[in-house]
Amino acid sequence: MKPTRTTLSILILAAFLLSACQATITRNEDGSLRVETSMTEAALQTEIQAALSDPLIKSITVDLQSGYMDVSGMRKRLNSDQTDTLAFRLDLGVRDGFLTATVSGAEIDGAPVEANRVALWNERIANRLEKAGQRRANSALQSVAISGDEMTMVWRVETARSK
Repeated sequence: MKPTRTTLSILILAAFLLSACQATITRNEDGSLRVETSMTEAALQTEIQAALSDPLIKSITVDLQSGYMDVSGMRKRLNSDQTDTLAFRLDLGVRDGFLTATVSGAEIDGAPVEANRVALWNERIANRLEKAGQRRANSALQSVAISGDEMTMVWRVETARSK
């Protein structure tokens, strides 16, 4: 017996449960799926650490606030045992169905981080968090929210019934 496209879509979306995200899947009236994924502070710390992609940055801490994240950590100096404090604010948004990330106030020991590095962090963080929450090519991000204990993304996934 062959699985239908709908069953196959549901099975693929079940992969969310195996990722860093928890997912809730419901069907919309038009046949598309509404997928709500959530990530904890611990999962976000892991993803943001990987997104920064700097082996000198150690022990990243993410503190979820209402609507944004405070990110801090330690950055080891090259050719030294000394470390500097890294801190920035991270705001997330949605544009054209994709996640956006905006790092602001980025400082290393009180000195501003270069604009080109911040732009790269914005791109990497958005890509990394979006991939952690999305497992289907035909999905569009509708909203993202940050509360004191988790980040939640809501996706619309097109199915054969909704096309």
